[in-house]
Amino acid sequence: MNQSFDYIEIKVPAKAEFVNVVRLTLSGIASRMGFVYDDIEDLKIAVSEACTNAVHHAYKEEEQGEVVVGFGLYENRLEVMVADNGKSFDFLSAKQGIGRYQQTESIEYLREGGLGLYLIESLMDEVRIHDKEGVTVFMIKYLEGEQVEMDAKALST
Repeated sequence: MNQSFDYIEIKVPAKAEFVNVVRLTLSGIASRMGFVYDDIEDLKIAVSEACTNAVHHAYKEEEQGEVVVGFGLYENRLEVMVADNGKSFDFLSAKQGIGRYQQTESIEYLREGGLGLYLIESLMDEVRIHDKEGVTVFMIKYLEGEQVEMDAKALST
């Protein structure tokens, strides 16, 4: 099932003032894809949370770090990767290397200062985390109705 997609990547300095640049980019992409207002707001909150955590926890005070955000635009969903090691993605191979998040994993920086990971998981349809070379948060949001159809198909087979 190799589905074609468009890919957009944005790299910003790991500074709080640039999280809004990512939010604006995401908002434009999601709107163009046909997401409804509430889903766009959910996307913005979840991705902002992942970016903010990277900004606050990934780099030491004196480091000039970067946050890379990759957007995979598919017909039925938006896939978003947020990485705090500043390296560009080979989106498909990076996605392959990210496993399901296990509740037992200790990704403390996502829990610090509030709801972090819980918030991301509650707003997105799927969340995966890779925490080897830096931290990569992988999130999927399906266009309205797509997830329900997929769940129904899975139950009927």
